Amino acid sequence: MVLAPHPNPDATVLSHFDLTGKTALVTGGCRGIGLEVARGLCEAGAQVAITYTSTPPADADAIAARLSSANGGRTVKAYKCNVRSRADVEATVEAAAREVGGGGRLDVLVANAGIAENVAALDYPEDRFRAMFDVNVNGAFWAAQAAARVFERQMKADGDSGKPHRASIIFTASVSATLVNIPQKQAAYNASKAALVHLGKSLAVEWVDFARVNMISPGFIETEMLDVHPTEWRSQWNEMVPGRRFCKPAELKGAYVFLASDASSYMTGADLIIDGGYTLP
Repeated sequence: MVLAPHPNPDATVLSHFDLTGKTALVTGGCRGIGLEVARGLCEAGAQVAITYTSTPPADADAIAARLSSANGGRTVKAYKCNVRSRADVEATVEAAAREVGGGGRLDVLVANAGIAENVAALDYPEDRFRAMFDVNVNGAFWAAQAAARVFERQMKADGDSGKPHRASIIFTASVSATLVNIPQKQAAYNASKAALVHLGKSLAVEWVDFARVNMISPGFIETEMLDVHPTEWRSQWNEMVPGRRFCKPAELKGAYVFLASDASSYMTGADLIIDGGYTLP
């Protein structure tokens, strides 16, 4: 097993982050963190596919069009995809590689789609507990598995050229994989994100020949997911963060570009925690 080396480590540092000519797919890319990730990858030069589930199709297409227009007409395409369905995910990944990548190329997969809810463990209904894992763990794995099949296929096709294949998979995890949040009760969410982190570490070892696999674990991010919580919870969380503020979604996009690019060529199996110091005390 050989981790692909940086193609030119002596090049100027900003060139290490360049994604020109790369194709990326971001699940849950029409809002929140996923939208800013898609924006960042596109700004760095990548062609980007974004998936959505509940966003109206016309709105998703409009989001893709705006991202494209803001980046010189670079290809951005939206796909409706139910990440709970392995078949749907596989079909979407193949379509994105074919239609966005051109000729079936894919270089970056960001498994970002996820759900969260606050339910006391004693009261957790079976169907909702299973649904949490079905999206946050199973859905992420289906996306990674489908992308890995494309990556392995590309590695074999590139084999005769002697060119190492430098694909990247990034899971959006959470600080909840590391600590237990309070005062809310969210055992299922915490456990799903912890599982996702260890899944990523395991895949990083298993797939080292054709892909790097890393995780990003955000803290409190100012998205719709955070807005639904009571004001008193938000005030308590703010006091618990040494940085004394929440994070803007756009503040995360640079980290995803880093992990998607050759700038992180020797980084795999890592969980990058971005939380304003929340996990430190």
